[in-house]
Amino acid sequence: MFQEERLVSILDYLKSNKRISVDLICELYEVSRDTARRDMVKLEEQGSIVRTRGGAILPTLSKEVGNYDQRLQEESTSKLTIGKRAATLVQDGDYLMMDASTTVLHAATALASKNNIVITSSIQTAAILTRKDGITIHMLGGVLDNKQHSVYGAKAIEMLNEYHVDKLFIGTCGISENGLSAPNEEDCYLVRAMMEHADQVIVLADHSKFGKRLFHRVVGFESIDILVTDQALSEEMKERLLASEVEIVLAGGEEQHD
Repeated sequence: MFQEERLVSILDYLKSNKRISVDLICELYEVSRDTARRDMVKLEEQGSIVRTRGGAILPTLSKEVGNYDQRLQEESTSKLTIGKRAATLVQDGDYLMMDASTTVLHAATALASKNNIVITSSIQTAAILTRKDGITIHMLGGVLDNKQHSVYGAKAIEMLNEYHVDKLFIGTCGISENGLSAPNEEDCYLVRAMMEHADQVIVLADHSKFGKRLFHRVVGFESIDILVTDQALSEEMKERLLASEVEIVLAGGEEQHD
């Protein structure tokens, strides 16, 4: 077997088993320890693995987050399904808050309730809501992130002190056993502040977000009331969420309970 073929096979093994040792590489591919080590060095240079004592694991930290347009295209069908389901959680007259998540944008698009007031940090969500009758929009002020089409900063957080809402809809870049995570601290500060001014926190996350961990931890599961997603969760993740009394809503399905 050529080295490139072994490297692909090693990565496939890691995706299923999480860890591989030098000894196991030797056994599986009938190569020497020196060859096994060279394979791991090559994979590490490619950024595909993290070498550990006597073996390797897949990287646990996600570092790449696209701009708004790129995020809008990722898992677009799943986000649309989740957004439609999330919109059904809104009642006539509810006061809402929405972050700059592309999945939350789909919820705003699907909104069919009446007489809602919506506070948002997203210029795209605000634009979508202008097309709907009977909705009053409050746009947070602050610094405009051209890449993510959202407002952030101290001014935005200060403005939140003027509001309190029934429901907060947020997305996330990653969900791991430690909770929600984001690529930068500004996102964390704004989302945490939003949570302080909402009676109910609803997280919208498609299946691709699970198992991802980014640099900044936003909150743990104890800060979430409802999670709307598109696929059944692993037993481990389901148990962690239910232990924190998070209601799990499957878009197109039923809530998951004990």
